Amino acid sequence: MTRGAWPRPWMLPSALLHGLDPDSGPDGRRPRRTARDWIVDSCCFLLALLLFLTTADGLRQEPDVSGGLAVADVVLGALSCCAVWLRRRRPVGLAAAMVAVGMVSATSGGAGAVALFTLAVHRPFRYVAWVGGVDLALVPVYYWLRPDPDLPFAAAVVFVVLLVVSVIGWGMFVRSKRLLLLSLRERAHRAETEARLRAEQAQRLAREAIAREMHDVLAHRLTLLSVHAGALEFRPDAPREEIARAAGVIRESAHEALQDLREIIGVLRAGEAEDAVGERRQPTLAALDALVAECREAGMKVTLDHRVADPAAVPASVGRTAYRIAQEALTNARKHAPGAEVALSLAGTPGEGLTVTVTNPAPTIEPTPVPGSGQGLIGLTERANLTGGRLDHGTTADGGFEVRAWLPWGRPGPRP
Repeated sequence: MTRGAWPRPWMLPSALLHGLDPDSGPDGRRPRRTARDWIVDSCCFLLALLLFLTTADGLRQEPDVSGGLAVADVVLGALSCCAVWLRRRRPVGLAAAMVAVGMVSATSGGAGAVALFTLAVHRPFRYVAWVGGVDLALVPVYYWLRPDPDLPFAAAVVFVVLLVVSVIGWGMFVRSKRLLLLSLRERAHRAETEARLRAEQAQRLAREAIAREMHDVLAHRLTLLSVHAGALEFRPDAPREEIARAAGVIRESAHEALQDLREIIGVLRAGEAEDAVGERRQPTLAALDALVAECREAGMKVTLDHRVADPAAVPASVGRTAYRIAQEALTNARKHAPGAEVALSLAGTPGEGLTVTVTNPAPTIEPTPVPGSGQGLIGLTERANLTGGRLDHGTTADGGFEVRAWLPWGRPGPRP
Protein backbone atom coordinates (compact mmCIF):
# COMPACT_ATOMS: atom_id res chain seq x y z
CA MET A 1 0.00 0.00 0.00
CA THR A 2 1.49 3.31 -1.02
CA ARG A 3 1.19 6.63 0.72
CA GLY A 4 -1.39 7.85 -1.78
CA ALA A 5 -3.51 4.76 -1.11
CA TRP A 6 -4.43 6.01 2.36
CA PRO A 7 -7.64 8.08 2.37
CA ARG A 8 -6.15 10.62 4.82
CA PRO A 9 -2.34 10.35 4.88
CA TRP A 10 -2.03 13.65 6.73
CA MET A 11 -3.54 11.96 9.81
CA LEU A 12 -0.72 9.39 10.01
CA PRO A 13 2.75 9.95 11.49
CA SER A 14 5.48 10.41 8.92
CA ALA A 15 7.47 7.55 10.49
CA LEU A 16 4.52 5.20 10.03
CA LEU A 17 4.06 6.29 6.43
CA HIS A 18 7.76 5.69 5.84
CA GLY A 19 7.42 2.18 7.27
CA LEU A 20 4.37 1.39 5.17
CA ASP A 21 5.98 2.79 2.03
CA PRO A 22 9.79 3.27 2.26
CA ASP A 23 9.83 4.94 -1.16
CA SER A 24 7.30 7.61 -0.19
CA GLY A 25 10.00 10.17 0.56
CA PRO A 26 12.55 11.56 -1.90
CA ASP A 27 15.36 9.06 -2.54
CA GLY A 28 13.73 6.66 -0.06
CA ARG A 29 14.38 9.03 2.89
CA ARG A 30 11.90 9.76 5.65
CA PRO A 31 9.06 11.93 4.32
CA ARG A 32 8.43 15.38 5.68
CA ARG A 33 6.22 16.02 8.68
CA THR A 34 2.55 15.47 8.07
CA ALA A 35 -0.18 17.70 9.49
CA ARG A 36 -0.53 15.27 12.38
CA ASP A 37 3.20 15.55 13.09
CA TRP A 38 2.99 19.33 13.27
CA ILE A 39 0.02 19.15 15.63
CA VAL A 40 1.71 16.60 17.91
CA ASP A 41 5.04 18.46 17.88
CA SER A 42 3.28 21.71 18.72
CA CYS A 43 1.45 20.07 21.62
CA CYS A 44 4.71 18.57 22.92
CA PHE A 45 6.41 21.95 22.68
CA LEU A 46 3.53 23.68 24.48
CA LEU A 47 3.56 21.00 27.21
CA ALA A 48 7.31 21.39 27.70
CA LEU A 49 6.89 25.17 27.68
CA LEU A 50 4.08 25.03 30.26
CA LEU A 51 6.18 22.86 32.61
CA PHE A 52 9.13 25.19 32.01
CA LEU A 53 7.13 28.26 33.04
CA THR A 54 5.69 26.50 36.06
CA THR A 55 9.09 25.32 37.27
CA ALA A 56 10.72 28.69 36.52
CA ASP A 57 8.09 30.41 38.64
CA GLY A 58 8.82 27.96 41.48
CA LEU A 59 12.54 28.77 41.40
CA ARG A 60 11.85 32.19 42.87
CA GLN A 61 10.42 30.53 45.96
CA GLU A 62 13.56 28.48 46.64
CA PRO A 63 15.84 30.49 48.96
CA ASP A 64 18.78 28.16 48.43
CA VAL A 65 18.97 28.90 44.68
CA SER A 66 21.13 31.91 43.86
CA GLY A 67 20.22 34.38 41.12
CA GLY A 68 22.98 33.24 38.78
CA LEU A 69 22.03 29.57 39.15
CA ALA A 70 18.37 30.41 38.53
CA VAL A 71 19.27 32.31 35.35
CA ALA A 72 21.40 29.42 34.10
CA ASP A 73 18.61 26.98 34.93
CA VAL A 74 16.05 29.04 32.99
CA VAL A 75 18.37 29.44 29.98
CA LEU A 76 18.99 25.70 29.82
CA GLY A 77 15.27 25.03 30.21
CA ALA A 78 14.39 27.41 27.37
CA LEU A 79 16.97 25.83 25.08
CA SER A 80 15.62 22.40 26.01
CA CYS A 81 12.11 23.48 25.02
CA CYS A 82 13.41 24.65 21.65
CA ALA A 83 15.27 21.34 21.21
CA VAL A 84 11.94 19.51 21.38
CA TRP A 85 11.49 20.31 17.66
CA LEU A 86 14.50 18.07 16.94
CA ARG A 87 13.06 15.05 18.73
CA ARG A 88 12.10 13.16 15.53
CA ARG A 89 15.51 13.50 13.87
CA ARG A 90 17.77 12.77 16.87
CA PRO A 91 15.70 10.91 19.48
CA VAL A 92 18.63 9.05 21.07
CA GLY A 93 20.97 12.04 21.20
CA LEU A 94 18.27 14.38 22.49
CA ALA A 95 17.16 11.96 25.24
CA ALA A 96 20.75 11.35 26.36
CA ALA A 97 21.47 15.10 26.39
CA MET A 98 18.31 15.82 28.36
CA VAL A 99 19.37 13.34 31.04
CA ALA A 100 22.60 15.31 31.52
CA VAL A 101 20.89 18.69 31.32
CA GLY A 102 18.17 17.59 33.76
CA MET A 103 20.78 17.10 36.49
CA VAL A 104 21.56 20.83 36.54
CA SER A 105 18.33 22.37 35.25
CA ALA A 106 14.98 21.81 36.94
CA THR A 107 13.12 23.76 34.23
CA SER A 108 14.15 21.22 31.57
CA GLY A 109 12.09 18.43 33.14
CA GLY A 110 9.19 18.79 30.71
CA ALA A 111 11.48 18.68 27.69
CA GLY A 112 13.25 15.65 29.20
CA ALA A 113 9.95 13.77 29.56
CA VAL A 114 9.03 14.54 25.93
CA ALA A 115 12.47 13.39 24.75
CA LEU A 116 12.19 10.14 26.72
CA PHE A 117 8.71 9.50 25.31
CA THR A 118 10.00 10.11 21.78
CA LEU A 119 12.89 7.70 22.34
CA ALA A 120 10.48 4.96 23.45
CA VAL A 121 8.29 5.53 20.37
CA HIS A 122 10.98 5.68 17.69
CA ARG A 123 13.78 3.39 18.90
CA PRO A 124 14.06 -0.25 20.06
CA PHE A 125 13.95 -1.14 23.74
CA ARG A 126 17.73 -1.43 24.15
CA TYR A 127 18.11 2.35 23.69
CA VAL A 128 15.23 3.02 26.10
CA ALA A 129 16.74 0.65 28.65
CA TRP A 130 20.11 2.42 28.65
CA VAL A 131 18.89 6.01 28.65
CA GLY A 132 15.86 5.37 30.86
CA GLY A 133 17.94 3.28 33.29
CA VAL A 134 20.52 6.04 33.69
CA ASP A 135 17.75 8.60 34.18
CA LEU A 136 16.08 6.50 36.88
CA ALA A 137 19.39 5.89 38.61
CA LEU A 138 20.11 9.63 38.75
CA VAL A 139 16.74 10.58 40.28
CA PRO A 140 17.82 9.91 43.92
CA VAL A 141 21.08 11.73 43.29
CA TYR A 142 19.22 14.78 41.93
CA TYR A 143 16.87 15.05 44.91
CA TRP A 144 19.74 14.47 47.31
CA LEU A 145 21.57 17.44 45.78
CA ARG A 146 18.41 19.57 45.30
CA PRO A 147 15.72 18.54 47.79
CA ASP A 148 12.12 19.39 46.96
CA PRO A 149 10.78 22.01 49.37
CA ASP A 150 7.23 20.59 49.31
CA LEU A 151 7.82 16.81 49.33
CA PRO A 152 9.97 14.48 51.43
CA PHE A 153 12.94 12.87 49.76
CA ALA A 154 11.34 9.41 49.43
CA ALA A 155 8.04 10.76 48.16
CA ALA A 156 9.72 12.94 45.55
CA VAL A 157 11.90 10.06 44.33
CA VAL A 158 8.95 7.65 44.10
CA PHE A 159 6.80 10.22 42.30
CA VAL A 160 9.43 11.01 39.66
CA VAL A 161 10.32 7.34 39.16
CA LEU A 162 6.65 6.48 38.58
CA LEU A 163 6.37 9.43 36.19
CA VAL A 164 9.42 8.32 34.18
CA VAL A 165 8.21 4.71 34.04
CA SER A 166 4.77 5.88 32.92
CA VAL A 167 6.26 8.01 30.13
CA ILE A 168 8.42 5.11 28.93
CA GLY A 169 5.50 2.68 29.11
CA TRP A 170 3.25 5.03 27.16
CA GLY A 171 5.87 5.46 24.47
CA MET A 172 6.45 1.70 24.20
CA PHE A 173 2.69 1.17 23.90
CA VAL A 174 2.52 3.63 21.00
CA ARG A 175 5.49 1.91 19.35
CA SER A 176 3.89 -1.54 19.74
CA LYS A 177 0.71 -0.32 18.04
CA ARG A 178 2.73 1.02 15.13
CA LEU A 179 4.74 -2.18 14.83
CA LEU A 180 1.51 -4.18 14.89
CA LEU A 181 0.10 -2.09 12.06
CA LEU A 182 3.32 -2.51 10.06
CA SER A 183 3.32 -6.28 10.64
CA LEU A 184 -0.31 -6.52 9.53
CA ARG A 185 0.50 -4.49 6.45
CA GLU A 186 3.50 -6.70 5.71
CA ARG A 187 1.40 -9.81 6.22
CA ALA A 188 -1.28 -8.47 3.89
CA HIS A 189 1.36 -7.55 1.31
CA ARG A 190 2.88 -11.02 1.59
CA ALA A 191 -0.56 -12.60 1.21
CA GLU A 192 -1.25 -10.50 -1.88
CA THR A 193 2.10 -11.48 -3.35
CA GLU A 194 1.55 -15.16 -2.63
CA ALA A 195 -1.97 -15.00 -4.08
CA ARG A 196 -0.62 -13.35 -7.22
CA LEU A 197 2.11 -15.97 -7.52
CA ARG A 198 -0.41 -18.77 -7.03
CA ALA A 199 -2.65 -17.24 -9.69
CA GLU A 200 0.28 -16.91 -12.10
CA GLN A 201 1.34 -20.49 -11.40
CA ALA A 202 -2.21 -21.72 -11.95
CA GLN A 203 -2.37 -19.83 -15.24
CA ARG A 204 0.98 -21.26 -16.30
CA LEU A 205 -0.07 -24.80 -15.42
CA ALA A 206 -3.34 -24.29 -17.28
CA ARG A 207 -1.48 -23.04 -20.36
CA GLU A 208 0.88 -26.00 -20.19
CA ALA A 209 -2.04 -28.41 -19.88
CA ILE A 210 -3.79 -26.83 -22.86
CA ALA A 211 -0.54 -26.80 -24.86
CA ARG A 212 0.06 -30.49 -24.14
CA GLU A 213 -3.51 -31.33 -25.06
CA MET A 214 -3.36 -29.37 -28.33
CA HIS A 215 -0.04 -30.97 -29.25
CA ASP A 216 -1.22 -34.48 -28.43
CA VAL A 217 -4.55 -34.12 -30.19
CA LEU A 218 -3.73 -31.98 -33.20
CA ALA A 219 -0.19 -33.05 -34.10
CA HIS A 220 -1.35 -36.46 -35.27
CA ARG A 221 -4.18 -35.05 -37.40
CA LEU A 222 -2.22 -32.19 -38.88
CA THR A 223 0.70 -34.43 -39.75
CA LEU A 224 -1.63 -36.59 -41.82
CA LEU A 225 -2.85 -33.46 -43.54
CA SER A 226 0.67 -32.20 -44.24
CA VAL A 227 2.01 -35.53 -45.49
CA HIS A 228 -0.85 -36.24 -47.88
CA ALA A 229 -1.04 -32.64 -49.07
CA GLY A 230 2.70 -32.75 -49.75
CA ALA A 231 2.29 -36.01 -51.65
CA LEU A 232 -0.38 -34.47 -53.85
CA GLU A 233 1.82 -31.45 -54.45
CA PHE A 234 4.89 -33.46 -55.46
CA ARG A 235 2.97 -36.12 -57.42
CA PRO A 236 0.31 -34.36 -59.46
CA ASP A 237 0.38 -37.24 -61.99
CA ALA A 238 -0.58 -39.92 -59.43
CA PRO A 239 -3.43 -42.28 -60.29
CA ARG A 240 -6.90 -40.98 -59.72
CA GLU A 241 -7.66 -43.63 -57.08
CA GLU A 242 -4.60 -42.61 -55.05
CA ILE A 243 -5.47 -38.94 -55.33
CA ALA A 244 -9.03 -39.66 -54.22
CA ARG A 245 -7.83 -41.71 -51.28
CA ALA A 246 -5.39 -38.97 -50.22
CA ALA A 247 -8.09 -36.34 -50.57
CA GLY A 248 -10.39 -38.45 -48.42
CA VAL A 249 -7.72 -38.78 -45.74
CA ILE A 250 -7.15 -35.01 -45.87
CA ARG A 251 -10.87 -34.32 -45.55
CA GLU A 252 -11.33 -36.79 -42.71
CA SER A 253 -8.24 -35.57 -40.85
CA ALA A 254 -9.30 -31.95 -41.25
CA HIS A 255 -12.77 -32.81 -39.93
CA GLU A 256 -11.32 -34.63 -36.92
CA ALA A 257 -8.85 -31.81 -36.26
CA LEU A 258 -11.66 -29.26 -36.31
CA GLN A 259 -13.69 -31.37 -33.91
CA ASP A 260 -10.77 -31.64 -31.51
CA LEU A 261 -10.06 -27.94 -31.84
CA ARG A 262 -13.67 -27.11 -30.99
CA GLU A 263 -13.42 -29.20 -27.85
CA ILE A 264 -10.23 -27.44 -26.75
CA ILE A 265 -11.74 -24.00 -27.48
CA GLY A 266 -14.68 -25.08 -25.36
CA VAL A 267 -12.21 -25.82 -22.59
CA LEU A 268 -10.81 -22.29 -22.87
CA ARG A 269 -14.28 -20.77 -22.69
CA ALA A 270 -15.14 -22.87 -19.64
CA GLY A 271 -12.88 -20.70 -17.45
CA GLU A 272 -11.38 -23.56 -15.43
CA ALA A 273 -8.96 -24.65 -18.11
CA GLU A 274 -6.93 -27.16 -16.14
CA ASP A 275 -9.95 -28.93 -14.65
CA ALA A 276 -11.81 -28.90 -17.94
CA VAL A 277 -8.85 -30.43 -19.75
CA GLY A 278 -8.72 -33.17 -17.13
CA GLU A 279 -12.45 -33.84 -17.51
CA ARG A 280 -12.27 -33.92 -21.30
CA ARG A 281 -12.62 -37.34 -22.88
CA GLN A 282 -9.14 -38.87 -22.89
CA PRO A 283 -7.98 -41.89 -24.89
CA THR A 284 -6.94 -45.05 -23.10
CA LEU A 285 -5.03 -48.15 -24.07
CA ALA A 286 -8.19 -49.63 -25.57
CA ALA A 287 -8.10 -46.92 -28.27
CA LEU A 288 -4.69 -48.08 -29.53
CA ASP A 289 -6.23 -50.43 -32.12
CA ALA A 290 -8.26 -47.55 -33.55
CA LEU A 291 -5.10 -45.42 -33.77
CA VAL A 292 -3.26 -48.12 -35.69
CA ALA A 293 -6.26 -48.62 -38.00
CA GLU A 294 -6.38 -44.90 -38.70
CA CYS A 295 -2.67 -44.88 -39.57
CA ARG A 296 -3.13 -47.82 -41.91
CA GLU A 297 -6.04 -46.13 -43.66
CA ALA A 298 -3.77 -43.17 -44.23
CA GLY A 299 -1.34 -45.43 -46.11
CA MET A 300 1.11 -46.06 -43.30
CA LYS A 301 2.55 -49.54 -42.79
CA VAL A 302 2.19 -50.47 -39.16
CA THR A 303 2.60 -53.82 -37.46
CA LEU A 304 1.08 -54.14 -34.02
CA ASP A 305 2.34 -56.63 -31.48
CA HIS A 306 -0.16 -56.30 -28.64
CA ARG A 307 0.74 -58.67 -25.80
CA VAL A 308 -1.30 -57.13 -23.00
CA ALA A 309 -3.95 -59.70 -22.12
CA ASP A 310 -6.40 -57.30 -20.47
CA PRO A 311 -5.97 -53.67 -21.59
CA ALA A 312 -8.89 -52.61 -19.39
CA ALA A 313 -6.87 -53.64 -16.30
CA VAL A 314 -4.17 -51.07 -17.07
CA PRO A 315 -4.57 -47.93 -14.89
CA ALA A 316 -6.15 -45.06 -16.78
CA SER A 317 -3.17 -42.71 -16.34
CA VAL A 318 -0.69 -45.36 -17.51
CA GLY A 319 -2.86 -46.35 -20.46
CA ARG A 320 -3.32 -42.73 -21.50
CA THR A 321 0.43 -42.11 -21.33
CA ALA A 322 1.13 -45.26 -23.38
CA TYR A 323 -1.39 -44.14 -26.00
CA ARG A 324 0.17 -40.67 -26.26
CA ILE A 325 3.66 -42.16 -26.58
CA ALA A 326 2.54 -44.47 -29.36
CA GLN A 327 0.67 -41.66 -31.10
CA GLU A 328 3.64 -39.27 -31.03
CA ALA A 329 6.10 -41.98 -32.10
CA LEU A 330 3.89 -43.00 -35.06
CA THR A 331 3.53 -39.33 -36.02
CA ASN A 332 7.31 -38.85 -35.96
CA ALA A 333 7.84 -42.04 -38.00
CA ARG A 334 5.34 -40.83 -40.60
CA LYS A 335 7.14 -37.49 -40.86
CA HIS A 336 10.74 -38.70 -40.94
CA ALA A 337 10.47 -42.18 -42.48
CA PRO A 338 7.59 -42.09 -44.98
CA GLY A 339 6.82 -45.42 -46.58
CA ALA A 340 8.78 -47.41 -43.97
CA GLU A 341 7.14 -50.19 -42.04
CA VAL A 342 6.77 -49.20 -38.38
CA ALA A 343 6.68 -51.80 -35.65
CA LEU A 344 4.61 -51.04 -32.56
CA SER A 345 5.06 -53.41 -29.64
CA LEU A 346 3.14 -53.36 -26.39
CA ALA A 347 3.79 -55.77 -23.52
CA GLY A 348 3.49 -55.88 -19.78
CA THR A 349 1.90 -57.43 -16.73
CA PRO A 350 0.91 -56.10 -13.31
CA GLY A 351 3.98 -55.74 -11.14
CA GLU A 352 6.45 -55.76 -14.05
CA GLY A 353 5.27 -52.59 -15.78
CA LEU A 354 4.14 -51.71 -19.26
CA THR A 355 6.62 -51.45 -22.13
CA VAL A 356 5.90 -49.52 -25.33
CA THR A 357 8.33 -49.82 -28.25
CA VAL A 358 8.03 -48.09 -31.62
CA THR A 359 10.73 -48.85 -34.21
CA ASN A 360 11.11 -47.77 -37.80
CA PRO A 361 13.95 -48.54 -40.25
CA ALA A 362 15.98 -45.93 -42.06
CA PRO A 363 13.91 -43.96 -44.60
CA THR A 364 14.17 -45.18 -48.17
CA ILE A 365 12.77 -42.01 -49.74
CA GLU A 366 13.33 -38.36 -49.00
CA PRO A 367 10.74 -37.26 -46.42
CA THR A 368 8.44 -34.38 -47.22
CA PRO A 369 9.37 -31.37 -45.09
CA VAL A 370 6.80 -31.01 -42.31
CA PRO A 371 6.98 -28.09 -39.89
CA GLY A 372 7.33 -28.97 -36.24
CA SER A 373 8.70 -27.66 -32.97
CA GLY A 374 10.90 -30.65 -32.20
CA GLN A 375 9.57 -30.77 -28.65
CA GLY A 376 7.44 -33.91 -28.99
CA LEU A 377 9.96 -36.38 -27.59
CA ILE A 378 10.88 -33.96 -24.81
CA GLY A 379 7.23 -33.73 -23.84
CA LEU A 380 6.87 -37.52 -23.93
CA THR A 381 9.90 -37.91 -21.68
CA GLU A 382 8.40 -35.51 -19.16
CA ARG A 383 5.05 -37.27 -19.37
CA ALA A 384 6.69 -40.65 -18.72
CA ASN A 385 8.68 -39.24 -15.80
CA LEU A 386 5.51 -37.84 -14.24
CA THR A 387 4.01 -41.32 -14.12
CA GLY A 388 7.19 -42.71 -12.52
CA GLY A 389 8.46 -44.33 -15.73
CA ARG A 390 11.18 -43.59 -18.23
CA LEU A 391 11.54 -43.07 -21.96
CA ASP A 392 14.58 -43.64 -24.18
CA HIS A 393 14.98 -42.87 -27.85
CA GLY A 394 17.73 -42.95 -30.41
CA THR A 395 18.97 -44.40 -33.68
CA THR A 396 19.32 -48.13 -34.22
CA ALA A 397 22.20 -50.07 -35.75
CA ASP A 398 20.58 -50.11 -39.21
CA GLY A 399 20.06 -46.35 -39.23
CA GLY A 400 16.47 -46.46 -38.05
CA PHE A 401 14.94 -44.93 -34.98
CA GLU A 402 13.47 -46.45 -31.83
CA VAL A 403 11.35 -45.08 -29.02
CA ARG A 404 11.15 -47.28 -25.96
CA ALA A 405 9.19 -46.43 -22.83
CA TRP A 406 8.60 -48.25 -19.58
CA LEU A 407 5.66 -47.27 -17.41
CA PRO A 408 4.87 -48.57 -13.90
CA TRP A 409 1.94 -50.96 -13.56
CA GLY A 410 1.53 -52.01 -9.98
CA ARG A 411 -0.22 -55.10 -8.77
CA PRO A 412 -3.83 -54.64 -7.72
CA GLY A 413 -4.32 -54.50 -3.98
CA PRO A 414 -6.25 -57.15 -2.05
CA ARG A 415 -9.98 -56.86 -2.02
CA PRO A 416 -11.47 -55.64 1.23
